[in-house]
Amino acid sequence: MKETTPSNGNNCNFSGIRPAMADLSWPSVRVCGRNPSYANLLGIDHSGMVSEMTAITQYISNENRLSSELCPLARSILGIAMAEMIHLQKLGELICLLGGNVDFTARYRGGKPRMWTPAYLSHRPSAREMLLADIESEKQAIAQYTAHIKIIDDAHVNAVLKRIIVDEEYHIMLLQGLLAEM
Repeated sequence: MKETTPSNGNNCNFSGIRPAMADLSWPSVRVCGRNPSYANLLGIDHSGMVSEMTAITQYISNENRLSSELCPLARSILGIAMAEMIHLQKLGELICLLGGNVDFTARYRGGKPRMWTPAYLSHRPSAREMLLADIESEKQAIAQYTAHIKIIDDAHVNAVLKRIIVDEEYHIMLLQGLLAEM
């Protein structure tokens, strides 16, 4: 006789999820000219502690831990992660056009280059704490992009960064809504 044991599975269906983004077009990804200093700033946005790489990995980690019990929340978080992936791709294109290298290393001014690491992630124990941390991370990203816009004197690059900020603000609104539903 064959022994059967109950199966623990995840029935959360992720089909049909779309990136959680503002319904706005993207500016052209182009630059006024090569500028390694600007590429380094964008490398921080791409792969620094506060970065799209960190955001993507954090959201996927949260989604993985929530999907079996809080599927609707996990689906929303995955949509945000997908938007962050598009941001990462746009930043990578800009870095290359500026003459930089997409090697997942942040080059801070006057500091040692730092390769992206999962040590940048936070592992909050509850969904509420995850959402609060995600909101704070989005605010930090907006502050960093705003600071970089003030330094970068390239209207094309700044147009893309400003478009990313619109999405980050949208993510804060979504996350606050999800938090209010808890």
